[in-house]
Amino acid sequence: MTGLPTPYSSNSRRNPETDWQLLAELGRYAQRSKGLLIISIILLIPLSLAGAVQPILIGQTISLIRQEPTYGFLEGLSLKQGLNLLAFILLLTIIVRLGLQSLQGYLVQKVGQRITADIRDDLFHHVTSLAVRFFDRTPVGKLITRLTSDVDALGDVFSTGAIGIVGDLFSILVIAVTMFTVQWQLASILILMMIPVAALIVYFQQQYRSANYKSREELSNLNSKLQENLIGVNVVQLFRRERLNAEIFRANNERYIRLVDKTIFYDSAVSATLEWIALVAIAVVLWFGGSKVLQGSLAFGELSAFILFAQRLFDPLRQFADKFTAIQAGFTAVERVNGLLRQPIEIRDPGGDSQSLTAGNAPGEIRFEHVSFAYKADEYVLKNLNFTIHPGEKVALVGPTGAGKSTIIRLLCRLYEASEGRILLNGVDTRDLRQADLRRYVGVILQDGFIFAGDVKSNIGLGETYPLEAIQAAARNTNVDSFIQQLPQGYDTELRERGTNLSSGQKQLLAFAQVAIRDPQILVLDEATASLDVMTEALVQDALDRLLEKRTAIIIAHRLSTIRNVDRILVLKRGQLIESGRHEELLELGGLYASLYKLQMLGT
Repeated sequence: MTGLPTPYSSNSRRNPETDWQLLAELGRYAQRSKGLLIISIILLIPLSLAGAVQPILIGQTISLIRQEPTYGFLEGLSLKQGLNLLAFILLLTIIVRLGLQSLQGYLVQKVGQRITADIRDDLFHHVTSLAVRFFDRTPVGKLITRLTSDVDALGDVFSTGAIGIVGDLFSILVIAVTMFTVQWQLASILILMMIPVAALIVYFQQQYRSANYKSREELSNLNSKLQENLIGVNVVQLFRRERLNAEIFRANNERYIRLVDKTIFYDSAVSATLEWIALVAIAVVLWFGGSKVLQGSLAFGELSAFILFAQRLFDPLRQFADKFTAIQAGFTAVERVNGLLRQPIEIRDPGGDSQSLTAGNAPGEIRFEHVSFAYKADEYVLKNLNFTIHPGEKVALVGPTGAGKSTIIRLLCRLYEASEGRILLNGVDTRDLRQADLRRYVGVILQDGFIFAGDVKSNIGLGETYPLEAIQAAARNTNVDSFIQQLPQGYDTELRERGTNLSSGQKQLLAFAQVAIRDPQILVLDEATASLDVMTEALVQDALDRLLEKRTAIIIAHRLSTIRNVDRILVLKRGQLIESGRHEELLELGGLYASLYKLQMLGT
C-alpha cells in the first residue's frame, strides 16, 4: 500500500477510490498466500457442480416416482433400484459439498488471518517510524482504531468476502447454465428476475459504504475520548469531571449508534429485498411451470427441480449480499488504513553509506548552525540559532517557559527535523547519520521516565541483548542497584504498564541505568532530578558526577542553583540565544539570567 504523501486527516474522507483500486492495494498481501488462494478457488469448481446437480437429482427422483421420462442411465432400472441409485448419488454430492466447504472455509480463514497479521505488522512498523510531529496532531485513540477494528474489517475482505463472492458468482453461473440445459423458458424468467435484484444491491451497498465510513470515523472519536479519559483519570477524579466527561462520552456514543443504525438499515434492506424477490420468482415459476405441466410440455419432476433451482439461485445471491456488505466495510477500512500508510516518513536514514560519528575529529562536539524550527508554519520556536558545545564541555540551557530548550534536545536527537540550518555532531550533519547510531551516541534522561510492561532488567536493556552482569554493573554505577535489590524479585520483578507499581522517583532511577548501560558520548539531562527526593537526589548526583566524566553534557534545569558549576550557561528567550557565559559572569552582566536567578533566590 504505497502512494503519494498526503496530509493526514481523520475527520474528512479522502478522495474515494474505486473498488478495483482498493483491491489492487491489497494485492501484494494476497500474493504472499498465493498458493492457498489458488487451492481455495479451485475447490469452487466441484462445490458449485455438486450444488447444481442436487436439484436435478431430486427432480429425477420425483419423475421416477411419477413414471415420467427420466435420464437414460435410469432406464431399465426398477423403481427401487432407481431410487437407491439417485439417493446414493445425492448422498455423495452432499458429502463432497460438506467436506470441500469445510476445507475451503478453513483455507480462506487462514488466508484472511495471514493478510490481517501482515497488514497489522506493516502498519505498526510504519506508525512507529513516523516523526513525532505526526503524533502531535493525531489522537492516539484514533490510531488504535486503525490498528485494531479497521485491520480486522480489512481482513474480512478475504476471509469472508472476496473468495466467497467469487464462489457465489461461480455457483450462480453453473446453476444458470444447468437450468438452460433443462428448460430455457423457466431459466430465462429466473435470470430476468435477477436484474432488478442486482440494481438494488448496488444502490444499497453504495449507501452502506458511505454510512459505514462515517460510523468508523465516529468510532475513532469514541476511542479517542475513552483513551483520553483513562490516561487522565487522576485529573478527572481530582476535579470532579466524571459527570461532565460522561455526558460528553454519552453524546459521542449516541452519534455513533445513530450512524451504525444507518448501516444496519441498508444491510437489512438488501436482505429484505432479496427475500421478497426470491418469493416472487418462485411464484412465477410455479404459475408458468404449472401451466406447462397441465399442457403436458413439462414434467412435474422438472418443475420441482426448477423450484429448487430458484432457491439455489437466490441463496448464493443472499450470501453474495451479506459478503458484499463485509467487503464494503473492508473497503472502508482499506481507505482509512491506506490513508495512514501513505503518511510520509519525514525522518529517514541516509541512502547508501552513512557517515560515522567515530570518524569525526572532535568527539562529543555539538554545533548548531543557523538553525530555525517551527511546529506550525511561520510560528518559529527557534530562529537562526548558532552555538557550539566543545568536546567534554558541560553546558546548561536556561530560559523562561517556551524559550525552546526542550526543542533543542528534540532536534539534536532528530525527533524533529530542523526547518532551516543544520546540526553537526563531531563535524557530521545529523541527517547523514543513521538514527540508531545517533541515538546510541546521545543519551537522554527525561523528567518523566517511561516504563514498559515487563521485568526490571528488560526495562534497563530496552530490547538490547545485554548480559545480566552488564545490567547490574550499570545499576551499581548509577546507585540504582540498592533500590532494585529491595524489590520482591530483584531484577526479575515484573513492572506493570507505565510502571504503576513504582514511585515517580524509582522510575526516574531506572532511566539513569537505561542511559548508563549504553555508555553515550553525549549526555542530555532534561530536568532529570526533578522527581527525586533530597536523599535520592544525593545518590543520583554522585552517579551523575561519574557519568559526566569525559562526556559532553547538556543540562536543562529550572532550578538555577543546580547548574552553578557547569562550564557554560546558554540563556534562551523566544528561540534566540541572548546570553552566554559562566554563572558568575552572567550575574555580573545583570541580564535575563541574573533576573531569573534573583527571582528564584527570593522564592527560597
